[in-house]
Amino acid sequence: MKEMMKNTGILLAITLIAGLLLGIVYQVTKEPIAAQEEKAKQEACREVFADADSFEAVQLATPDAASWSDAGYAQESVDEVMAALDSTGATLGYVITVTTKEGYGGDIQFAVGVRMDGTVNGISILSISETAGLGMRAEEVLKPQFANKNVEKFEYTKSGAAAESQIDAISGATITTNAVTNGVNAGLYYFQTELGGGDGV
Repeated sequence: MKEMMKNTGILLAITLIAGLLLGIVYQVTKEPIAAQEEKAKQEACREVFADADSFEAVQLATPDAASWSDAGYAQESVDEVMAALDSTGATLGYVITVTTKEGYGGDIQFAVGVRMDGTVNGISILSISETAGLGMRAEEVLKPQFANKNVEKFEYTKSGAAAESQIDAISGATITTNAVTNGVNAGLYYFQTELGGGDGV
């Protein structure tokens, strides 16, 4: 019994020390991690809105669930919206962070820069874990195709893009292509319905 109590005491002490050390590590790394995340966010904003002077968080509006689903975006969510401001504080457009659950390898998260007239400046991929050599080519194949396009909605094609609204699919990775295209469309839909933009479409 004494041996059992001794071992229990040792295990309890180890658990307490480990918990204390984890707490210390968390406190030490919390601020650097937050700073790194903020830096990555600012870099993504700058990538899709290079001419903006600053970025300001906008309170998220929750889209009507039924309308959002009916529009085809049940697998997409808007995580954050930043207003892109010029040097006078006027709004140039928005940076909309979207997560789509339709990726082949899991969630894909990216930022979409949209001007007030509905023009997509471009996208910046924040998180992706698709198949190497296929879906992971989204950065090089898909990303450039969204830049400077003013359309109401995008669609992907396997036969080569013939219209402004068409995105040429990654060969062998239509699931990834579909996921990214739907995610961008969800960002545009949010912009059009919740942010009152898109007059130029």
